[in-house]
Amino acid sequence: MKLVISFLVASCVLAQRPPRARDLHVPFDGTPGPLNAITDVAGVEVGHTTLISGEGALHVGSGPIRTGVTAVIPRGKKDLLPVFAGFFAQNGNGEMTGTIWVEESGFAEGPILLTNTHSVGIVRDASIKWQVRQKGKNFDPESMWSLPIVAETWDGYLNDINGFHVKDQHVFEALDSARGGSVQEGAVGGGTGMICYGFKGGIGTSSRKLDSKAGGYTVGALVQCNCGQRAFLTIVGVPVGKQIPQDDPWARNPSSTRQDLGSIIILVATDAPLLPHQLKRLARRATMGLARTGSISGNGSGDLFLAFSTAARVTNTQGVNDVRMLANDSMDPLFQATIQATEEAIVNAMVSAGTMTGVDGHRVIGLPHDQLFRILKKYNRLAQ
Repeated sequence: MKLVISFLVASCVLAQRPPRARDLHVPFDGTPGPLNAITDVAGVEVGHTTLISGEGALHVGSGPIRTGVTAVIPRGKKDLLPVFAGFFAQNGNGEMTGTIWVEESGFAEGPILLTNTHSVGIVRDASIKWQVRQKGKNFDPESMWSLPIVAETWDGYLNDINGFHVKDQHVFEALDSARGGSVQEGAVGGGTGMICYGFKGGIGTSSRKLDSKAGGYTVGALVQCNCGQRAFLTIVGVPVGKQIPQDDPWARNPSSTRQDLGSIIILVATDAPLLPHQLKRLARRATMGLARTGSISGNGSGDLFLAFSTAARVTNTQGVNDVRMLANDSMDPLFQATIQATEEAIVNAMVSAGTMTGVDGHRVIGLPHDQLFRILKKYNRLAQ
């Protein structure tokens, strides 16, 4: 009874913002940072531009529009120095621009942006324009070159994706609005029109704080979740998807072959002193967090992961950089934290996203909080 009462009280208190998975007593492993977000890694900023307008039949170029842009700036707008980074493609049916240079150089340079599949080009170009503007009057733009990191997932079931509604100004707004602190989740930014395990998906985030014996480092994850089949959805080991079969958008879509046609982008941030090859190892572990939620990374799914560290302040131009490196034998707690934060970020994306109707009346329900609560209670998997 006490647990049920606390659940109802929390629901009322949280009416001002979408609830998160822990608000529903989902018992995740590990200790989150104070914000339980990627912004627990000091310096990381996140901003969104959300575009929602129109309803009814699809008219390409007019809408309905359900899309946007999410910006992640590793050191914040005032510090665009590169960060060490590592990239991993669990399944490559997707796009993340700039990763050839990440692989070659070991650096991620500038902001990281998330959007829909058919807006990658304009977001990439707008990112360069924004960076030139940020450099200020004392910067020679002719000397600047940039290979922006822009990743995508497909929102064409709910959004007029061929209407190309994302413009330069929307990219600028996402970047200019990027802040530390709490992060909006669910149907916002690049995640506005996304679907996750047959429920409304989108942006989710989480973090883990290691204890002092493991270095006291922080690991944060942010996902743009658009993957998975309903029957596969697993939350903290419970087969939730199989027990909520109703209103599965893919089940009533005659063109669906029931394959895993979605995608997911996972960004992992840490303040641990890791080199690029170690960050690639960290990015690989995001796969295991994704697997915990039931994904098989199907042939049609673009599952692309990028990890970066804010620990080292380095230049990739001239001279010698002295850097610190955590011993490989000390990385297991970071692996565990990455897996845990990724799993929770994916569930947060679904919990925070409400039901949405888009093009041609396509309707995708939000993960029903009451049913999730009852299912976890049935399996004795509620946090006390």
